[in-house]
Amino acid sequence: MEKLRRGQPVSIPSYDFKTHKSIDPSRLVNPADVIILEGILVLHDSQVRNLMNMKIFVDIDSDVRLARRIQRDTVERGRNISNVLDQYSRFVKPSFEEFILPSKKFADIIIPRGDNDVAVDLIVQHILTKLGQHDLCKIYPNINVMFSTFQIRGMHTLVRDVKTTKHDFVFYSDRLIRLVVENGLGHLPFTEKQIITPTGSVYSGVVFCKRLCGVSVIRSGESMENALRACCKGIKIGKILIHGDGNNGRQVG
Repeated sequence: MEKLRRGQPVSIPSYDFKTHKSIDPSRLVNPADVIILEGILVLHDSQVRNLMNMKIFVDIDSDVRLARRIQRDTVERGRNISNVLDQYSRFVKPSFEEFILPSKKFADIIIPRGDNDVAVDLIVQHILTKLGQHDLCKIYPNINVMFSTFQIRGMHTLVRDVKTTKHDFVFYSDRLIRLVVENGLGHLPFTEKQIITPTGSVYSGVVFCKRLCGVSVIRSGESMENALRACCKGIKIGKILIHGDGNNGRQVG
């Protein structure tokens, strides 16, 4: 999984369930934008879980699991029903309850029933949305790229135009900065809170989980301070100066 995430191909051993042995040849798996790791124990090991962007647990009824197992083992693996039931009661069911079922708590998404088309469609749509994100978001998951509208492109056109006056440049730059600050605030942690409105009704809203402070990196960061103060009343802002040592850009203080 680590190699695939780094864009490197891997060789996957092939396994014969009839002989219970690895067989040749191994299967070459090339890296891709979407990697699906499937298996009954994939959520059991924390090292494997930490490599996943989305963890899914398909919750199937025990009777359905047993019926599918009987069909698979008798048709595909040449076993008789007696051996399948014996193995299920002695090993499969106890192992499921001890190792697999507890891993359900680590799942981001739990799909009830394997044929749940609505849940599958939602997952597919989420993956397609991620694939449509900016390339930087795929590399750095903590980066958020604002959706570009005609209004934003129009302001970018004005601030980049050599004929734009200083007054207009400052005005539209401040507007763009305000949009960036407001977008950034939307990604801070919130907690839910219910309040009573003047009409006496209950409104379920949100508040910031923690107290906020701003850190301005001198000098470019100072251009965003006014927008931050306008959005967050009474916010305290500290300053950091990054000083380069030499011209190689490697050492800072």
